Amino acid sequence: MVELKTPLTLPAVVICALLFDLVESVPPFDPYKVLGVTKSASQAEIKKVYKRLAKEWHPDKNKNPEAEDMFIKITKSYEILSSEEKRSNYDRFGQTDDTQPFGHHGHHPFHDHFYFDETFFHFPFNAKDGRDFADSKYMLHFNQYINDITPDSFKRPYLIKITSDWCFSCIHIEPVWKESVEELEPLGVGIGVVDVGYERRLANHLGAHRTPSILGVINGKVTFFHYAVVRQHLRQFVEDLLPQRLVEKVTDRNNHQFLNSWHAINKPHVLLFDQVPIVPLLYKLTAFAYKDYVQFGYVDQGLTETANLLRQFNINTYAPTMLVFKENTDKPADIIQAKGMKKTIIDEFISNNKFLLAPRLVNQKVFDELCPVKQFHRRRKYCVLLITSEEESFSTGNKAFLSLASTNTNEVLRFAYVYQRQQQALCDTLLRSRDSTPPQVVILERRNGAGKVLYKPVLSGWNGSEEDKHRLLEELQRLQKDPSVLNHDAILPELNNEFASMFLIRWVFTAYDYLTEIIEDLLHNNWREMMPLLSLIFSALFILFGTVVIQAFSDSSEEIPAKTKSKEASKTENGSPNNTGTSSRQPKKNFVEVTELTDITYMSNLVKLRPGHTNVVLVLTDASKNILLSKFAKEVYSFTGSLTLHFSFLNVDKHSEWMDTLLEFAQDTMQIDTDEDESGNRKVDYTGYVLALNGHKRYLCLFRPVYTGEDPDRSEEEGATTGTRSRSSLRDEHQHQSRKGTSRSRSTTLQIHHKLDRLGLWMERLIEGTLPRYYIPAWPGLDKITVTK
Repeated sequence: MVELKTPLTLPAVVICALLFDLVESVPPFDPYKVLGVTKSASQAEIKKVYKRLAKEWHPDKNKNPEAEDMFIKITKSYEILSSEEKRSNYDRFGQTDDTQPFGHHGHHPFHDHFYFDETFFHFPFNAKDGRDFADSKYMLHFNQYINDITPDSFKRPYLIKITSDWCFSCIHIEPVWKESVEELEPLGVGIGVVDVGYERRLANHLGAHRTPSILGVINGKVTFFHYAVVRQHLRQFVEDLLPQRLVEKVTDRNNHQFLNSWHAINKPHVLLFDQVPIVPLLYKLTAFAYKDYVQFGYVDQGLTETANLLRQFNINTYAPTMLVFKENTDKPADIIQAKGMKKTIIDEFISNNKFLLAPRLVNQKVFDELCPVKQFHRRRKYCVLLITSEEESFSTGNKAFLSLASTNTNEVLRFAYVYQRQQQALCDTLLRSRDSTPPQVVILERRNGAGKVLYKPVLSGWNGSEEDKHRLLEELQRLQKDPSVLNHDAILPELNNEFASMFLIRWVFTAYDYLTEIIEDLLHNNWREMMPLLSLIFSALFILFGTVVIQAFSDSSEEIPAKTKSKEASKTENGSPNNTGTSSRQPKKNFVEVTELTDITYMSNLVKLRPGHTNVVLVLTDASKNILLSKFAKEVYSFTGSLTLHFSFLNVDKHSEWMDTLLEFAQDTMQIDTDEDESGNRKVDYTGYVLALNGHKRYLCLFRPVYTGEDPDRSEEEGATTGTRSRSSLRDEHQHQSRKGTSRSRSTTLQIHHKLDRLGLWMERLIEGTLPRYYIPAWPGLDKITVTK
C-alpha cells in the first residue's frame, strides 16, 4: 500500500509546487516602477510625472492597443502614491488596494499566498478584466461624449450607467442592466458606461454624484432614472425620454387629413399597421431618428375605427405592415411586411423614401441633401429645379412637373421646385434675364460647398404641355452625353428657412416637456438635478416682476419728485442759508433715505461696499439726532440722484471708540479740536462730523463743522432754550454734572443746526474728487458699543 500511495501523492505535490512557484513568479504591482520615480520622490515630482504619463497614454490620444491598460496602471499608481496612508502601507507591507487585499507582502506560509480568483465572487477588483458584461465595449471618455454622443443624441436616446471599480452595489443591478442592454440596443438605443474612477470629469459634467446611477441623454439633455432597476422600468424610462408627438394615431376619421398634409409639411408619410394597442418602441425610435424627414402614423388593427383603412389598402392582419405615401395618397409608394421587423430593415426602408418625388426646397439642409456636392464626375447629381408659385394659375404646370418627376428612374437626376416668393434671392440669381418669369425650369449642378453651381435654363419657360415635357427630356438626354451644356455659372445664396415661423410652436411643446419633467422631479425630490432649472425660472420671474413693479411706480411718481425738486430749488434761491427757520423745518417723509450704521449693517454698508460706491455717514448723538438728520437731508438731497452714493448716520454715543480708532490714522493732518474732561483726558466732540467712506479702497474724506452764523451770543442762547447744546454740555449732561470748559474752543458756541451749513459745498468737492483722502489699513470693528456713564 505504501508503494501504491507514494506515486499517487507525488503528482499532487508537484502540482502544488508548480502552483506555488507560479504564484511567487507573478511580478508584483510596483507603482514606483510604473511611474518611473524613486521611493524618495516628493509629491510634486510624482504629480508632475503622472500628468506627463497620463497625457501620453490616454486612450483618446494614444492608439496603442496597450494604451488603456497602461493608462489604468498609471492612474492606479498615482492614486496610491498621492495618498500618504496608501503610500505608507505599500512602503511597509507592499500592499495595494487590488493586488494583495488579504495579506502582507513578505515571507509567509503558502496558504497566506493562495486566494480565490476574484471572478469567483464577481468582485471587480481588476479595472479591466473584472468588468461584467463587456462594459469596456461601452466605456465613455469625456471627449467622446462631447464630440460623438451629444450630437448623436439628437437622432437616438442614450442609456448610460455610472459605475466604479469598487462599487459593490453595482453588482446587484448588473443582471438587469445586461438584459436591458440586450433588449434596447438592437432597437436603436445608444448604450454607455462611465467609470467614475477614471472619468471623474465626465461624471461631474453629467451631474452624477453617486454610484450606481443610470441616466438618459436625448437632444443633449441629461435625465436621471429614479425607479427600481427592473427591465420594464428601464424600457419605460427610454420611452419617456422620447418626445410625446412623434407618432400620430390614425383611424378612418383622420386618415385623409394625415396623408394630405404632405404638401404643407413637405414630407412623406409612413403608416405602420399592427395589432398591439400601443405604438412599438422600435417604431418610436425610428420616428425620432427620421423626424426631420418623414411624418409617422400608427394604425391599430384591433380597433373597429380602422376597418376601412385595412380594407382600402388590403392589409394582412397576421404580420406588421409598413406603407410609405408621397404625393399620391391613394396608393403607397413603397411597402414592407414581415412578422419580425428588424431595425436594419426599417432604416433601409425609410432611408430610401426620405423625400417626396418632387420636394420643395424649404431650407438649405434639404437643398444640400437633394443636390449634394460630389467630387467625382461619375457621382455627380443633377438637380432639375422648377421655379414656380403657389397661386392657383400655376397648378397645371406644377402637376405636370410632378407627373414627370414620378416617372423618373435615373438616380443621377433629382426633381425639386421652389416658390419664387419664398426664395426670392435664389430665383433672382438663376433668372438673370428680364424675360425669364416663372414658371421656369433650370438644370443645375453644384460644384462646391460655397454655393458655386453650373446651370442652364430650359428655354420657352414651363407650362406643363407635352411640348414642354419633350423639350425638357431632350435637354436631360443631352446633359448625360455632354455635361458642358451647363454653360452658365453663379454663386447661389443660402436658402431661407421657410419653417422658421414654427419656432414658437416648437418652443411651446418644449416648454411643456420641461414642465412635465419638473413635476416628475418634484415627485421624486430630485432637488440637486432640478435646482439649476428652478433657479433659471425663478430668476426670470423675479426680473420680470421687478421690472413691472419699478416701471409702475416710476410712472406713477414721475411728477411728484419733479415738483418737490422745483420747490426746493425755489427755496434755495429765495431763502438765505443762514435762515434758522428754514434750516430747522422738518423735511417731507421719505425725503432722503438715511440708514443707521450699526454692527448689523456694517458689513454691507461699508466693508463689502461695491467698488466705486461711497457711504456718506453723519455723526450725531441721541440729543442732536432729529435736528442734524433734518439739516443733513436738506443739504444732500440734490446729490441723491447718484447711484454710487449711500447715506447713513452713526450714533457717537454708542460708537465713540470706533470714531477714535478710525480717526487716529489721520489726526495729525486733520487737526481735530478736542476738549478735556474732569480727569484731564482730551476728548473729541464728533457731533456734526460727516465721513465719506470708500469701503473697497479703504479711504475716508472728512467734513468738520464750520460755524457761519452772525450772532454767536444769540446762537448760544437759542441753543440753551431749544435743547441744542455745545459739545461739552452734551457730555456733562450724560454724566449729570455741571458744564465745564465751554469756552475752550470756538465749536462750543455753535448751534447744532448750523454745523452742517457748508456741507453742500463739501459734497460738491466730494463728487469732483478734489477732497483730501486718508487711507485706512483696515476698517475697525463696530461690534464694541461704548457704555454711557
